[in-house]
Amino acid sequence: MQPPYDAALRQAVRLRMSPPNLESVAEIARDTGITAQTIYNWRSQWQKQGQLVPATNRPPEQWSAADKLAAVIQAAGLNGSELGSFCRERGLYPKQVARWRQAAEDANGPSAPSMADQRELQRKNQELVRRNRQLERELQKKEKALTEAATLLMLSKKFNQIFQPDEDP
Repeated sequence: MQPPYDAALRQAVRLRMSPPNLESVAEIARDTGITAQTIYNWRSQWQKQGQLVPATNRPPEQWSAADKLAAVIQAAGLNGSELGSFCRERGLYPKQVARWRQAAEDANGPSAPSMADQRELQRKNQELVRRNRQLERELQKKEKALTEAATLLMLSKKFNQIFQPDEDP
């Protein structure tokens, strides 16, 4: 049976997993002697509690939506200086947090179009596709006619050159 780990050790592991350190679970397990599965379980518990612990050791722009939302929620009630220290501790920029917050707010914007709207859009799309095909066919016909006219003009000029007598005495 595993010995219980004290809160200070768990906190130290969480800090190593969090930005700006972003150490992988394998590195932490190798350094501390704690099994990787135990660290994964802790990370899962921390995420369920709403603490900011990225699911991977990727840079902040590549975090999952859940990790970004957790950062936005934690930063929601902070003033300027607190937000600055929050961002420094996690390797973030205040602009990133603001952008993620705006994205979260935009996600709750207008809902998707209704079924009637979708059908109308689909009908209009089909009309446009049909019209596009028709115009392409007309263009091909006109290109063929233009090519034929150019060929006939060229042949008539050659015919005139061949069968017209030279006017040189």
